Amino acid sequence: MEFIREYADWFYLIGAVLFILTLRGLSGPKTAIQGNRYGMIAMAIAVLTTFFVADHPVIWMIVGAMVLGAVVGIARARTVPMTQMPETVALMHSLVGLAAVLIAIAAILHNNQLTALFAENEAALTAAGVEHAHMSKVHLFELFVGCFVGAITFTASVFAYGKLAAKKWAKTISGGWVKPVQVLIFLAMLACGIYFFTTGNMNAFWAMTVLALAFGWVWIAPVGGGDMPVVVSLLNSFSGWAAAGIGFTLENNMLIVAGSLVGSSGAILSYIMCKAMNRSIINVLFGGAMGGTAVAASDNGEKVQRNHRSGSADDAGFLMSNADSVVIVPGYGMAQGRAQNAVKELCEILKEQGVKVRFAIHPVAGRMPGHMNVLLAEADVAYEDILEMDEINSDFPATDVVLVIGANDVVNPAAKDDPSSPIYGMPILEAHKARTIMVIKRSMATGYAGLDNDLFYNDKTMMIFGDAKKVVEDMTKAINGGGH
Repeated sequence: MEFIREYADWFYLIGAVLFILTLRGLSGPKTAIQGNRYGMIAMAIAVLTTFFVADHPVIWMIVGAMVLGAVVGIARARTVPMTQMPETVALMHSLVGLAAVLIAIAAILHNNQLTALFAENEAALTAAGVEHAHMSKVHLFELFVGCFVGAITFTASVFAYGKLAAKKWAKTISGGWVKPVQVLIFLAMLACGIYFFTTGNMNAFWAMTVLALAFGWVWIAPVGGGDMPVVVSLLNSFSGWAAAGIGFTLENNMLIVAGSLVGSSGAILSYIMCKAMNRSIINVLFGGAMGGTAVAASDNGEKVQRNHRSGSADDAGFLMSNADSVVIVPGYGMAQGRAQNAVKELCEILKEQGVKVRFAIHPVAGRMPGHMNVLLAEADVAYEDILEMDEINSDFPATDVVLVIGANDVVNPAAKDDPSSPIYGMPILEAHKARTIMVIKRSMATGYAGLDNDLFYNDKTMMIFGDAKKVVEDMTKAINGGGH
């Protein structure tokens, strides 16, 4: 124990380096597993070091919390389906925010308790030469930042979880009153926080915390479904900054470094995703542009019946097996149907037929950053076959067949052709330029952003309705000569 205490800073430095190597590893599919291992080792070092250097730790409480957390975490990791991974990630962010709030509250209550004890025994303690160190302005500022960022992260992440999980209580709010209310709550929160910072008044601290919790909810509630991947990424960043702020409070260098790494990497990823949608982060978080519904309508406001061409899995299998090149565009429908392994099998069968098969990934496909990459990695799809939007878009005009599996908004031509569309200007996978387009969907319903897709009515498009996994399996059977 004394050895660990003496060299604690060195252990923290090793952990910090390993966390940096973790992020480096997670930047690519081939090195992601190694990156995760670095992260686990770094976290083990950080937890054990902190455990041994803490002053008078309550052993049973710490160990009990660690065991309980490990049991819940392992159980969730083993049972959560890929379709529920986005909301699981959002829920984990909420726990980081809640931890930051609780630590800030504990730090303040502990200081107040010490102050009260000193006041009761001031004469004796002063005679003994003992002085009570009051919280400095720097310390109060750290608590102010850590607590309000953590509180916002907590409620915003809880709402994001509810929205991604389609919970009834996570309803999108809209109207002219939303932005004024957001501004009022935010200004009131800042005013209370500043008053707490300057005076140390506890009532101001409690008011700031409650207002921050309320702001997190009303801030995310108006954001549209199509923007949720960016929101999840940004909340990841917020959870990191909240952890870093509390790291200063606890004077824990490891927590400061780890929180800063998570915060900065999440912010960079949010920027990249916003760039991929050709929108600013302010527009995403305060515009609510992609949350509405859009339907094709006539001049008198009635819905217009549009014609589309339907086909079967057998037709699709025949077309793909006779093509020279096929590009598969996965979307949330693939995750929902748990079709990634069936898609991998289809890919292998086509390659055996001499067909060139690749996957096209849009940065915001699915419900969280990298959602499609995770699914394809789970199915052991070759990394070299997975291409990002910028790498594959120029190849679509020379592609014989594009197979879209449950994707909608990321292949919607309205983003390029319709100035009135809410997603106009957003870069898309240009599947509409291929010679033949096939789309697997359950129905003609709109996507997560609530927008109809002109691609589905294109003369080159064949719609194949049904569960993604079953349709893909039927395509594979058709290619093998077992069509029905």
